[in-house]
Amino acid sequence: MSASLALSSLSSHRQSSKEAAAALVELQCRQLRLPSLKHGYTQVVREALSANQHPLDFLVSCLALEVDGRQQRLLQRRMQQARFPAIKSLETYDFSLVPDLSRPRILALAEGDFLRERENVVILGPSGMGKTHLAIGIGAILAGYQVRFTTVAALAQELRLAHKELRLPKLLKSYARLDLVITDELGYVNLSEEGPLLFQFFAERYERGSVLITSNLEFSRWSEAFGETTMTAALLDRLTHHLQLLVLQGESYRLRQSQARQRGERG
Repeated sequence: MSASLALSSLSSHRQSSKEAAAALVELQCRQLRLPSLKHGYTQVVREALSANQHPLDFLVSCLALEVDGRQQRLLQRRMQQARFPAIKSLETYDFSLVPDLSRPRILALAEGDFLRERENVVILGPSGMGKTHLAIGIGAILAGYQVRFTTVAALAQELRLAHKELRLPKLLKSYARLDLVITDELGYVNLSEEGPLLFQFFAERYERGSVLITSNLEFSRWSEAFGETTMTAALLDRLTHHLQLLVLQGESYRLRQSQARQRGERG
Protein backbone atom coordinates (compact mmCIF):
# COMPACT_ATOMS: atom_id res chain seq x y z
CA MET A 1 0.00 0.00 0.00
CA SER A 2 1.33 3.41 -0.91
CA ALA A 3 2.10 6.00 1.75
CA SER A 4 -0.68 8.27 0.53
CA LEU A 5 -3.26 5.50 0.73
CA ALA A 6 -2.07 4.55 4.21
CA LEU A 7 -2.41 8.14 5.43
CA SER A 8 -5.85 8.43 3.85
CA SER A 9 -6.96 5.21 5.53
CA LEU A 10 -5.60 6.37 8.89
CA SER A 11 -7.34 9.75 8.57
CA SER A 12 -10.61 8.06 7.66
CA HIS A 13 -10.28 5.72 10.63
CA ARG A 14 -9.63 8.63 12.99
CA GLN A 15 -12.65 10.52 11.62
CA SER A 16 -14.84 7.47 12.09
CA SER A 17 -13.54 7.07 15.64
CA LYS A 18 -14.35 10.73 16.41
CA GLU A 19 -17.85 10.38 15.01
CA ALA A 20 -18.43 7.21 17.00
CA ALA A 21 -17.13 8.86 20.17
CA ALA A 22 -19.34 11.91 19.57
CA ALA A 23 -22.39 9.70 19.06
CA LEU A 24 -21.58 7.82 22.26
CA VAL A 25 -21.17 11.05 24.24
CA GLU A 26 -24.52 12.35 23.01
CA LEU A 27 -26.22 9.02 23.76
CA GLN A 28 -24.84 8.90 27.29
CA CYS A 29 -25.72 12.56 27.89
CA ARG A 30 -29.30 11.76 26.96
CA GLN A 31 -29.34 8.73 29.24
CA LEU A 32 -27.93 10.76 32.13
CA ARG A 33 -30.15 13.76 31.31
CA LEU A 34 -27.31 16.19 30.74
CA PRO A 35 -28.74 18.43 27.98
CA SER A 36 -26.37 21.35 28.46
CA LEU A 37 -23.32 19.10 28.22
CA LYS A 38 -24.81 17.33 25.19
CA HIS A 39 -25.19 20.61 23.29
CA GLY A 40 -21.99 22.29 24.50
CA TYR A 41 -19.33 19.63 24.99
CA THR A 42 -17.68 20.23 21.59
CA GLN A 43 -16.85 23.81 22.57
CA VAL A 44 -15.47 22.62 25.92
CA VAL A 45 -13.31 20.07 24.09
CA ARG A 46 -11.93 22.72 21.72
CA GLU A 47 -11.10 25.05 24.59
CA ALA A 48 -9.46 22.24 26.55
CA LEU A 49 -7.28 21.24 23.60
CA SER A 50 -6.36 24.87 22.91
CA ALA A 51 -5.40 25.49 26.55
CA ASN A 52 -3.77 22.09 26.99
CA GLN A 53 -5.94 21.53 30.06
CA HIS A 54 -5.33 18.88 32.67
CA PRO A 55 -8.02 16.14 32.54
CA LEU A 56 -9.39 17.22 35.92
CA ASP A 57 -9.76 20.81 34.70
CA PHE A 58 -11.56 19.50 31.63
CA LEU A 59 -13.92 17.51 33.86
CA VAL A 60 -14.62 20.59 35.98
CA SER A 61 -15.48 22.56 32.82
CA CYS A 62 -17.91 19.86 31.70
CA LEU A 63 -19.64 19.73 35.07
CA ALA A 64 -19.79 23.54 35.33
CA LEU A 65 -21.46 23.70 31.91
CA GLU A 66 -24.23 21.37 33.04
CA VAL A 67 -24.67 23.07 36.42
CA ASP A 68 -24.99 26.50 34.77
CA GLY A 69 -27.50 25.11 32.29
CA ARG A 70 -29.62 23.59 35.03
CA GLN A 71 -29.62 26.82 37.01
CA GLN A 72 -30.75 28.75 33.94
CA ARG A 73 -33.51 26.27 33.17
CA LEU A 74 -34.68 26.35 36.79
CA LEU A 75 -34.72 30.15 36.72
CA GLN A 76 -36.73 30.17 33.48
CA ARG A 77 -39.28 27.70 34.87
CA ARG A 78 -39.73 29.68 38.05
CA MET A 79 -40.02 32.95 36.16
CA GLN A 80 -42.81 31.39 34.10
CA GLN A 81 -44.49 30.02 37.21
CA ALA A 82 -44.30 33.48 38.82
CA ARG A 83 -46.59 34.90 36.10
CA PHE A 84 -45.11 38.39 36.19
CA PRO A 85 -47.06 40.75 33.90
CA ALA A 86 -43.73 42.27 32.84
CA ILE A 87 -40.08 41.81 33.71
CA LYS A 88 -38.94 44.62 35.98
CA SER A 89 -35.59 44.77 37.73
CA LEU A 90 -34.34 46.83 40.64
CA GLU A 91 -31.51 48.01 38.40
CA THR A 92 -34.05 49.88 36.24
CA TYR A 93 -35.89 51.45 39.18
CA ASP A 94 -34.84 55.09 39.55
CA PHE A 95 -34.44 55.47 43.31
CA SER A 96 -33.57 59.16 42.86
CA LEU A 97 -37.21 59.86 41.99
CA VAL A 98 -38.31 58.53 45.39
CA PRO A 99 -35.62 59.99 47.70
CA ASP A 100 -37.19 58.73 50.95
CA LEU A 101 -36.99 55.13 49.77
CA SER A 102 -33.95 53.30 51.11
CA ARG A 103 -32.13 51.55 48.28
CA PRO A 104 -30.02 49.42 50.68
CA ARG A 105 -33.20 48.24 52.39
CA ILE A 106 -34.79 47.21 49.09
CA LEU A 107 -31.64 45.37 48.03
CA ALA A 108 -31.56 43.67 51.44
CA LEU A 109 -35.12 42.46 50.88
CA ALA A 110 -33.99 41.09 47.53
CA GLU A 111 -31.54 38.86 49.38
CA GLY A 112 -34.52 36.88 50.61
CA ASP A 113 -33.94 36.93 54.36
CA PHE A 114 -37.57 37.90 54.95
CA LEU A 115 -38.67 34.71 53.20
CA ARG A 116 -36.56 32.54 55.42
CA GLU A 117 -38.09 34.30 58.44
CA ARG A 118 -41.64 34.00 57.00
CA GLU A 119 -42.02 37.78 57.13
CA ASN A 120 -44.42 39.81 55.02
CA VAL A 121 -43.76 42.97 53.00
CA VAL A 122 -46.32 45.73 52.44
CA ILE A 123 -45.61 48.60 50.04
CA LEU A 124 -47.91 51.60 50.55
CA GLY A 125 -48.11 54.71 48.41
CA PRO A 126 -50.27 56.64 45.96
CA SER A 127 -50.74 55.58 42.37
CA GLY A 128 -47.75 56.07 40.11
CA MET A 129 -45.04 55.56 42.73
CA GLY A 130 -43.63 52.38 41.21
CA LYS A 131 -45.01 49.95 43.80
CA THR A 132 -45.60 47.21 41.22
CA HIS A 133 -42.14 47.76 39.74
CA LEU A 134 -40.54 47.26 43.14
CA ALA A 135 -42.67 44.20 43.89
CA ILE A 136 -41.76 42.53 40.59
CA GLY A 137 -38.13 43.56 40.97
CA ILE A 138 -37.90 41.90 44.35
CA GLY A 139 -39.83 38.88 43.12
CA ALA A 140 -37.67 38.48 40.00
CA ILE A 141 -34.46 38.48 42.01
CA LEU A 142 -36.07 36.03 44.41
CA ALA A 143 -37.02 33.73 41.55
CA GLY A 144 -34.80 31.08 43.08
CA TYR A 145 -37.75 30.69 45.42
CA GLN A 146 -41.28 29.65 44.48
CA VAL A 147 -42.95 32.99 43.70
CA ARG A 148 -46.39 33.86 42.29
CA PHE A 149 -47.61 37.29 41.19
CA THR A 150 -51.29 38.21 41.07
CA THR A 151 -53.47 41.24 41.58
CA VAL A 152 -55.74 41.26 44.60
CA ALA A 153 -58.77 41.44 42.27
CA ALA A 154 -57.60 38.40 40.27
CA LEU A 155 -56.88 36.47 43.45
CA ALA A 156 -60.34 37.29 44.80
CA GLN A 157 -61.96 36.01 41.60
CA GLU A 158 -59.83 32.87 41.67
CA LEU A 159 -60.81 32.15 45.27
CA ARG A 160 -64.49 32.81 44.60
CA LEU A 161 -64.56 30.48 41.59
CA ALA A 162 -62.71 27.74 43.50
CA HIS A 163 -65.17 28.09 46.39
CA LYS A 164 -68.11 27.84 43.99
CA GLU A 165 -66.65 24.72 42.35
CA LEU A 166 -65.85 23.10 45.74
CA ARG A 167 -62.09 23.04 45.11
CA LEU A 168 -61.00 25.80 47.48
CA PRO A 169 -58.93 23.46 49.72
CA LYS A 170 -57.02 22.23 46.66
CA LEU A 171 -56.33 25.80 45.50
CA LEU A 172 -55.15 26.89 48.95
CA LYS A 173 -52.88 23.85 49.11
CA SER A 174 -51.29 24.81 45.78
CA TYR A 175 -50.59 28.33 47.08
CA ALA A 176 -49.22 26.92 50.34
CA ARG A 177 -46.31 25.43 48.40
CA LEU A 178 -45.16 28.92 47.34
CA ASP A 179 -42.51 30.82 49.28
CA LEU A 180 -43.88 34.21 48.26
CA VAL A 181 -47.23 35.41 46.93
CA ILE A 182 -47.19 38.96 45.52
CA THR A 183 -50.68 40.49 45.66
CA ASP A 184 -50.79 43.78 43.80
CA GLU A 185 -53.18 46.73 43.84
CA LEU A 186 -55.14 46.30 47.05
CA GLY A 187 -57.60 49.17 47.31
CA TYR A 188 -58.54 49.67 43.67
CA VAL A 189 -61.67 47.48 43.74
CA ASN A 190 -64.25 46.68 46.40
CA LEU A 191 -63.63 43.26 47.95
CA SER A 192 -66.54 43.04 50.36
CA GLU A 193 -68.00 39.95 48.67
CA GLU A 194 -64.69 38.06 48.60
CA GLY A 195 -63.43 39.46 51.92
CA PRO A 196 -63.91 36.26 53.96
CA LEU A 197 -62.14 34.19 51.29
CA LEU A 198 -59.21 36.60 51.16
CA PHE A 199 -59.05 36.59 54.96
CA GLN A 200 -58.87 32.78 54.89
CA PHE A 201 -56.15 32.91 52.22
CA PHE A 202 -53.92 35.31 54.17
CA ALA A 203 -54.67 33.66 57.52
CA GLU A 204 -53.52 30.28 56.23
CA ARG A 205 -50.20 31.78 55.15
CA TYR A 206 -49.57 33.29 58.58
CA GLU A 207 -46.11 32.19 59.74
CA ARG A 208 -46.07 29.56 56.97
CA GLY A 209 -45.26 31.60 53.88
CA SER A 210 -44.66 35.23 52.97
CA VAL A 211 -46.87 37.68 51.12
CA LEU A 212 -45.94 40.97 49.49
CA ILE A 213 -48.87 43.37 49.16
CA THR A 214 -48.97 46.70 47.38
CA SER A 215 -51.72 49.20 48.17
CA ASN A 216 -52.66 52.80 47.59
CA LEU A 217 -54.46 52.84 50.94
CA GLU A 218 -52.92 53.31 54.37
CA PHE A 219 -53.78 50.60 56.87
CA SER A 220 -56.53 52.65 58.53
CA ARG A 221 -58.45 52.63 55.23
CA TRP A 222 -58.16 48.94 54.34
CA SER A 223 -61.64 48.34 55.71
CA GLU A 224 -62.88 50.44 52.77
CA ALA A 225 -61.64 47.71 50.44
CA PHE A 226 -62.73 44.71 52.52
CA GLY A 227 -66.00 46.25 53.67
CA GLU A 228 -65.83 44.88 57.22
CA THR A 229 -63.95 46.47 60.10
CA THR A 230 -63.55 43.51 62.46
CA MET A 231 -62.29 41.12 59.78
CA THR A 232 -59.88 43.77 58.45
CA ALA A 233 -58.48 44.33 61.94
CA ALA A 234 -57.91 40.58 62.34
CA LEU A 235 -56.22 40.42 58.93
CA LEU A 236 -53.92 43.33 59.74
CA ASP A 237 -53.06 41.76 63.08
CA ARG A 238 -51.69 38.71 61.27
CA LEU A 239 -50.04 40.57 58.40
CA THR A 240 -48.23 43.08 60.59
CA HIS A 241 -46.98 40.61 63.20
CA HIS A 242 -43.88 39.91 61.08
CA LEU A 243 -43.78 42.85 58.70
CA GLN A 244 -41.40 44.87 56.56
CA LEU A 245 -43.28 48.10 55.75
CA LEU A 246 -42.28 50.39 52.88
CA VAL A 247 -44.09 53.73 52.53
CA LEU A 248 -43.51 55.60 49.25
CA GLN A 249 -44.03 59.33 49.28
CA GLY A 250 -43.61 62.02 46.65
CA GLU A 251 -44.81 62.84 43.17
CA SER A 252 -45.86 60.19 40.71
CA TYR A 253 -42.86 58.03 39.79
CA ARG A 254 -44.28 57.29 36.33
CA LEU A 255 -45.08 60.96 35.66
CA ARG A 256 -41.57 62.10 36.64
CA GLN A 257 -40.04 59.32 34.52
CA SER A 258 -42.11 60.46 31.55
CA GLN A 259 -41.11 64.10 32.08
CA ALA A 260 -37.44 63.13 32.31
CA ARG A 261 -37.67 61.20 29.02
CA GLN A 262 -39.37 64.14 27.32
CA ARG A 263 -36.64 66.52 28.50
CA GLY A 264 -34.04 64.09 27.19
CA GLU A 265 -35.74 63.92 23.80
CA ARG A 266 -35.91 67.72 23.54
CA GLY A 267 -32.27 68.02 24.63
